[in-house]
Amino acid sequence: MIKQKQNTIINFKKASTLLSKIIGMVQNGQYCIDVMQQNLAVIGLLRSAHEMLMENHLNTCFKKAMTTRNEKKKEQMTEEILRVTKLFNK
Repeated sequence: MIKQKQNTIINFKKASTLLSKIIGMVQNGQYCIDVMQQNLAVIGLLRSAHEMLMENHLNTCFKKAMTTRNEKKKEQMTEEILRVTKLFNK
């Protein structure tokens, strides 16, 4: 879990660095395709970080909630997962 958390943070930091680079590229009038390629790299990093977060959530918080007898908590956790998954797929 610790390694996965570190990898998630690394992806967020790389995305942040690339976003700063993209802003500079746009301000300096760089070629559109070059900007779009960097933008796609950021999107890929953020998707990867999101997937790592989701995997961690399912293996920890969600798994714990599913072992409880609290049906309301189970339903709430399921709804949260569905909501986030729908947002991710938009």
